[in-house]
Amino acid sequence: MAIVPDTKNWTWVLERRCPDCGFFAGDAPFRDIPALIRADVDAWASVLASSDVAVRPDEQTWSTLEYAAHVRDVHRIFLTRLALVLDEDDPLFANWDQDATAVAENYGAQDPATVSTELSEAAHALADAFEAVPSDDLSRTGRRSDGATFTVETLAQYYIHDPIHHLWDVRR
Repeated sequence: MAIVPDTKNWTWVLERRCPDCGFFAGDAPFRDIPALIRADVDAWASVLASSDVAVRPDEQTWSTLEYAAHVRDVHRIFLTRLALVLDEDDPLFANWDQDATAVAENYGAQDPATVSTELSEAAHALADAFEAVPSDDLSRTGRRSDGATFTVETLAQYYIHDPIHHLWDVRR
């Protein structure tokens, strides 16, 4: 059986604690997010060193390698979205189909060492970018095509749940 695409609207993570990983993104202070990113990416390096990194635990669940490649791409997507919000007035974000990307990029066949390096580079670039945001720009906005609107602050909070949650996924 193939992996069922995730079609949930995860914006609820801004309003309440995740019942799975336990993280409450809406409570994360914006200025703490760069440190959360760096701590999370450091943990990914050790997870990616395991010998069974490309093995799926079952047919419906990504392997650790696939999760890591996804998280790498999440960092990249949110770096792009942050730049848009800072450079444009209320931009509309391009849609991103994470499941189509996983298939098109063949996440499960990528080299774990390369994914680890790219994940680290992407995470640190985003951490640095969030760290550089002036306080006066935290209320700048951007939108998804489904109507969800984010400020720089809520974009960061919404985003940080993803890598933290997926690290929880691969460790359980």
